[in-house]
Amino acid sequence: MTDWVITVTTIYCDAVDDEVTLIVYRDGMLKCTGYQKYSKPDKETASALKIKGKQLGKQLRCEGLECYRVTQYRDNLFAKEAGGKGNADRE
Repeated sequence: MTDWVITVTTIYCDAVDDEVTLIVYRDGMLKCTGYQKYSKPDKETASALKIKGKQLGKQLRCEGLECYRVTQYRDNLFAKEAGGKGNADRE
């Protein structure tokens, strides 16, 4: 078992069309910089999301801390640590 307190990675989040940083704590708690920025966007950020969404042809919005991108990374991380077949390095 590895001795670590937190792990951090940056991924592309297609829900908001931006890179976000995921933080996983040893106890399983999660943080996502995209959630902090996009869950309740200010006027400028909301406008940018709307414009990008129109260009991409889909609505952009944060899906919250329980979105599959965040939970999948955490689950793969813990599976890899337990010796399972997780793909945390490939997320």
